[in-house]
Amino acid sequence: MSGVEEHDLVARVEGSAGIIRLNRPKAINAVTLEMFRGIDKALDRFEADPAVAVIVLEGAGERGLCAGGDIRALWESSKVDGDLGKSLWREEYILNARIKKFPKPYVAFMDGIVMGGGVGLSAHASHRIVTERTRLAMPEVGLGFFPDVGGTYLLSRSPGEIGTYFGLTGQTMNGPDAIHAKFADAVVPVAKWPELRAALTKVRQGVTAADVSKLINGFAAGEAAGPVAARQATIDALFGFDRMEDIVAALKRDGSEFAHATLKTLNEKSPRGMVVTLKLLRLARTASSLEECLVREYRAALEVFRSDDFREGVRAAVIDKDRNPTWSPPRIEDVTPDLLAPYLAEIGTDELKFN
Repeated sequence: MSGVEEHDLVARVEGSAGIIRLNRPKAINAVTLEMFRGIDKALDRFEADPAVAVIVLEGAGERGLCAGGDIRALWESSKVDGDLGKSLWREEYILNARIKKFPKPYVAFMDGIVMGGGVGLSAHASHRIVTERTRLAMPEVGLGFFPDVGGTYLLSRSPGEIGTYFGLTGQTMNGPDAIHAKFADAVVPVAKWPELRAALTKVRQGVTAADVSKLINGFAAGEAAGPVAARQATIDALFGFDRMEDIVAALKRDGSEFAHATLKTLNEKSPRGMVVTLKLLRLARTASSLEECLVREYRAALEVFRSDDFREGVRAAVIDKDRNPTWSPPRIEDVTPDLLAPYLAEIGTDELKFN
């Protein structure tokens, strides 16, 4: 066993596995810019080390892999017209793309809470393990934001309108629903993880992705569709529109208990965040790569960082915790094309670039 341990991040070699452990259990392993940089350096080391055959991402503590990015720090920077968003999201999104293309099998153990930035570190992995405790969500519209870290790419590739539903409502997926939505590959019971983890540290050099999949499947429960999957036909009918006004109208016409509950959820979200999210999801459907979506997300994220809605959403959810944001504008109908345009505009020399 070798490697360097930092307070918030553990990166070391155990047998033939490069272990990356998010190590802020009290904060449910919320990720900071320094942690993203540490993960990138660890991947440099593991990629170059011929003794490392597989990467394993895990979170410290019992509560979850990762609750997301350090939202409070972003909020504080946004309030003073700082540039943390510009640097953090740039490095984070480039790391997300690197994870998807990483040349060695990358196994993410998505136990407990997995949200926002935690999804970016795990759902682009080659092998994505969820458990009976997994609670995965992209709740950014409740913060005046949108599902980023490649979330628009992932959600747009979920079956039917499942991704539209999860992206706009911020609702939580359990493990089987995460598989149905194509955010994960296998449910492995928590009790079996220590044995599987030990087996991953003993795989041979040059192990193939197929070999790792076979190993994981030997511990898997076989579940692949949860409660939301059972509503696929209803969700497809209600969310198969390109305008938020049409989705809301369909929900009102439907009048079912599900539609009523969904409307209530949407009414709590940022109108601007929902309109931006839906537009990015529709654009992502024709994207040829994750990178293309990340470039678009970065443009939109910088605009979000400058917006009152982001500061107000974080204030209500994280700072004051009154759960009573005042959105601007307050209605979906008031999010005009002129208001939407800056979220989609090219940003010249600030564009996100990949090596």
